[in-house]
Amino acid sequence: MDSAVSDATAVDTAVDTPAAAIPVQPGPAGEPDPAGEPDPAGGPDPEDGAQDWQLDHSRAPIATKIVVAGGFGVGKTTFVRAVSEITPLQTEALMTRASEETDDLTATPDKLTTTVAMDFGRITLDNDLVLYVFGTPGQQRFWFMWDDLVRGAIGAIVLADTRRLTDCFPALDYFESCGLPYVVAVNHFEGTERFEPEDVREALTITAEVPVVIMDARKRYSVVETLLAMVEHALSTTPE
Repeated sequence: MDSAVSDATAVDTAVDTPAAAIPVQPGPAGEPDPAGEPDPAGGPDPEDGAQDWQLDHSRAPIATKIVVAGGFGVGKTTFVRAVSEITPLQTEALMTRASEETDDLTATPDKLTTTVAMDFGRITLDNDLVLYVFGTPGQQRFWFMWDDLVRGAIGAIVLADTRRLTDCFPALDYFESCGLPYVVAVNHFEGTERFEPEDVREALTITAEVPVVIMDARKRYSVVETLLAMVEHALSTTPE
């Protein structure tokens, strides 16, 4: 009889044990445990600055591709470097005497390197909009790469230097011929005369539908505004 009473008492004690005293098994990495606490072992933490789409597994980021083109030494590498949230991929090589006859350094005498393949960077805009930015090489001998670089792009940014506007004509002709939406971004260099967008439009003889912006490729906020103008123009041109 005493044994039966002891067994019954043990059962009652187990049933009345508070739930808080029972250890909770953690859920899969990145998921909250049954007690509602986030798993510190994995998954983004809102306090660490994670984006909304990173916390909601039912959403996926919209990845888009934008190409940055223009003449030699106009600031394409600087553009990508200024805005990229990751360490940008750069394929710059030192300039040698062999390129003296083909690369005009009159406007950029301090330039020591040149892009021989492409520049690549990434920036996240508007929570779940991710832009992959590809900078094209500016010299004519590398133009054969443009067909591959623009494949899948939603639009392009043509950088222009008002001291040598003719250098951006090949890029304008290329995007016009392939039907890719583009904007013209005038990279304003220090010590040069500042022109209004409409003056640049008239000099380049581009239509009123093509946005023209004045920007500084060294400043992140200026580059972001240019990218937003490109996305807006691409959506208005090809909303599907």
